[in-house]
Amino acid sequence: MRTPITIVMALLVSMSAFSQKDKKKKDREAIKSMCGCYEVTFNFAETFNYSSDSLYKPSKTKIDKGLEWAELVTDENDKISIQHLLQVGNPAEPHIVKHWRQDWLFENTDLYSYNANNSWTFTKLPANEVKGQWTQKVYQVDDSPRYEGSSTWVHVDGKSYWENTADAPLPRREYTTRSDYNLTVRGNRQEITDYGWLHDQDNTKVIREAGKPDVIVAKEKGYNTYVKVDDSKCAAAANWWKEHTDKWSIVRSKWDNVYGRNTDLSLEEKVDNKVLYKYLFDDTYDQEGEIEEVIESFVKK
Repeated sequence: MRTPITIVMALLVSMSAFSQKDKKKKDREAIKSMCGCYEVTFNFAETFNYSSDSLYKPSKTKIDKGLEWAELVTDENDKISIQHLLQVGNPAEPHIVKHWRQDWLFENTDLYSYNANNSWTFTKLPANEVKGQWTQKVYQVDDSPRYEGSSTWVHVDGKSYWENTADAPLPRREYTTRSDYNLTVRGNRQEITDYGWLHDQDNTKVIREAGKPDVIVAKEKGYNTYVKVDDSKCAAAANWWKEHTDKWSIVRSKWDNVYGRNTDLSLEEKVDNKVLYKYLFDDTYDQEGEIEEVIESFVKK
């Protein structure tokens, strides 16, 4: 016969399990609500300059707009994957650009942390440190790694948001024009809003050299708004993905194989004077063997 104390404890355990299940359901709903068609405004402005170089020139304020289709690629209990596609140009004949991808993994312990110079350090996190958390893994247009971080989704006062700080490569808008820093410390906040969602960023531009303290060059504010519009506006992007989904499934599978080695990762900038996305964006690269071979050629041994 159970005592009143054991009955109360059993009830508390049961209530806690129900609460955790309900919390995870809210997390998944928040993540998946980022799917669909959005009018996106990208805003970036350098805010503070810490450079000791008197000739330092801050990056120009950048404001861009476009349509973005966010496709739900994977919808599993502990993994949600969303592929972003830019739809630009003439609305009658738009050009589709495969953009970034974000994977969300529940209570994930395997993390690749960026460490400058196109290299990532593999870290195995203790399970108790990621309890109830989601890892966001962000990938380049060619599905190579960018940055990753694990944090807790917060649902309070009618708000749903996730915040994390992670080391990352320079964004594309910067690394084609700047060489005076080699790492971005990204402060990310992804918040679900009444109009769609917001990607709020507080970034730090850093020079990182082995054996030396990091040098802060400048601070940057990013404020990207995703305003939900009817999915029909992104029909061209959605159709493009249907036509090309098999090829990119092969690409993701090969990268999963690389990441699954659970070891530090360094990638070549170019092979035969050509960056990886130039190979993969070429429609002639569509066979599994040649896709796997070209990706492997960029992995430093």
